[in-house]
Amino acid sequence: MEKVRYSPVKPSERYVILDALRGFALIGIILANYPEFSLYTFQSAETAASMPSAGIDRVVRFLQYFLVDGKFYTLFSLLFGIGFSIIISHAAERGDGGFRLFYRRMAVLVLIGFVHLMFIWSGDILMLYALMGMALPLFRGVSDKALLRWAAFFVLLPVFVDAATSLLGVSLSAPAVRAQWHYCRMYGITEENFGYWLRDADTYREVFQFLVQGALVRVQEFVDGNRYFKVMGLFILGFYIGRRKLYADLSSHKALLRRVATVGFAVGLPLSVVYAWSAVGGHPFGTVAHSVLYLVSVYPLGLAYMSGLCLLYLRSRNARLWRWLAAPGRMALTNYIGQSVVGMFLFYGIGLGLGASVGLATTELIALGVFALQVLFSKFWLHYCQFGPLEWVWRMLNYGRTFCLWNRQNN
Repeated sequence: MEKVRYSPVKPSERYVILDALRGFALIGIILANYPEFSLYTFQSAETAASMPSAGIDRVVRFLQYFLVDGKFYTLFSLLFGIGFSIIISHAAERGDGGFRLFYRRMAVLVLIGFVHLMFIWSGDILMLYALMGMALPLFRGVSDKALLRWAAFFVLLPVFVDAATSLLGVSLSAPAVRAQWHYCRMYGITEENFGYWLRDADTYREVFQFLVQGALVRVQEFVDGNRYFKVMGLFILGFYIGRRKLYADLSSHKALLRRVATVGFAVGLPLSVVYAWSAVGGHPFGTVAHSVLYLVSVYPLGLAYMSGLCLLYLRSRNARLWRWLAAPGRMALTNYIGQSVVGMFLFYGIGLGLGASVGLATTELIALGVFALQVLFSKFWLHYCQFGPLEWVWRMLNYGRTFCLWNRQNN
């Protein structure tokens, strides 16, 4: 029997709006991540207050919690769920072989995420995405209404988990915290030098020592933030959107998009102000209240961002903006990891060593500059190539064969 040869989605089969939304999500991701790369997040309150830009930094910090924190991660997670739904749909058409290919794709993504986590940046999300994505085929036979109920269950679950752990006075991340500080003591990483370790690192070996403890911190963040439940809920919602193919005919769903955008902005904007005030103030109402604020502010505003952009796209789908925004979105994996590589070069001691020397406002301006360069690079690269460099490697590992990288019409 002849072996079936599966192939990835062709560039001509892509939807511009999905790539543009990915590109938009990458803006928020770099704005959210670069304060850690610049080591600003690790500075003491006294050090941050002594910076020349301290006044504007406080405003930028509030705006970051208000407009960025969690919202773009929500959008990125929804887009991953939509993408997984498309992959699973193709896998179902191909039978058992298609699902073997799906799990191989997820396994390769786990590997990419592990390399990113351990050797480039401790804030990786790809490993969690791949592991949670492996569970999505379990929902393939679930009805649309049941999908929405499951999505609601998972996004609500963190509030109940936080309430239970707060009531019982337990910390689920305590083992990871103990392991992290034990590791830090082994290599002399202390609270005093924590915010300067990467800036002063002269060798990659020192960077790697910090990244290992950072991986343990990442485990703590996932546990304390109930990130796996949140991701699963958003994935299922994205799976629902993908199954309904709402992105394929936006005009027919304009009324739904308007309702989501209207309610999302009406609810999300004012409550995000309260959420930002709570975050900047150190959660004065307690962990459970902050968890509730996250639920009622971050998700509505994240959905409003998505719906609002879709409505804008319907009004101006031929505008150059969408092609420029879609370019980095077509290379989302390359650009996501590329942001980390550039961040290492800019802020760590093995590069330019700018870390712990610039304020938050400057950091975010640098982040926007890096993204602008990524847009230009993506446009240039895709003029000559079919896939981003990491997307190309990912495809070859997935399918176990080589693919032509070049756009033949431009060569």
